[in-house]
Amino acid sequence: MQTNGEHNEFELISVVVNFGLGSKILKSAKQHGINGGTVLLGKGTINNRILEFLAITDVRKEIVLMIAEKPIAEHALEELDKEFNFSKPHHGIAFSLPVSWFIGSRHYGDTNISESRGVANTMYKAIFTVVEKGKAEEVIETATAAGSRGGTIINARGSGIHETSTLFSMTIEPEKEIVMILAKEEATEAIASAIRENLQIDEPGNGIMFILDVNNTYGLY
Repeated sequence: MQTNGEHNEFELISVVVNFGLGSKILKSAKQHGINGGTVLLGKGTINNRILEFLAITDVRKEIVLMIAEKPIAEHALEELDKEFNFSKPHHGIAFSLPVSWFIGSRHYGDTNISESRGVANTMYKAIFTVVEKGKAEEVIETATAAGSRGGTIINARGSGIHETSTLFSMTIEPEKEIVMILAKEEATEAIASAIRENLQIDEPGNGIMFILDVNNTYGLY
């Protein structure tokens, strides 16, 4: 895998807000240096501690995922908090996670998978691949051939600077699919490399991929 000389650190920003505010979060974040993001739709239907933490147990929510270099991410989070008052009840939550590897954007170089930060001696990594709708099955098939035991597909919509079209003067945000794959650390590079090559992730508009360290895992055999 290619690496750059600077080994920039990246953060995954996650913001959970009421339904309809996702686009406003993205618009505000762009003003503070974030190039784009992905909006997931959520709705709480069961009593679950994780859902309670994400504040999606009672009404429809939008989960906004964005990636940026660490200083930009920290600044953007501070500004988003000022604008949307996350400290007030029912105004949403925001948090960030370290990203160990990121490709697929012309604005950033690659970071080496071996230079991950955060969890020490992690056994698993989470591989996220964001592609156009209809491509997720190809990602799963490619990953399986490279050693993956399966994955999860999440429907979403994208809002990147080169990913929108216009109809009757209205901006249309194309549908996306996010594939989440949990893989053992020793298998991660082979799986990610296969997806990168077969889906041509390096080509503009073909998607992005990022990899996160996993703290704890349950239900993996």
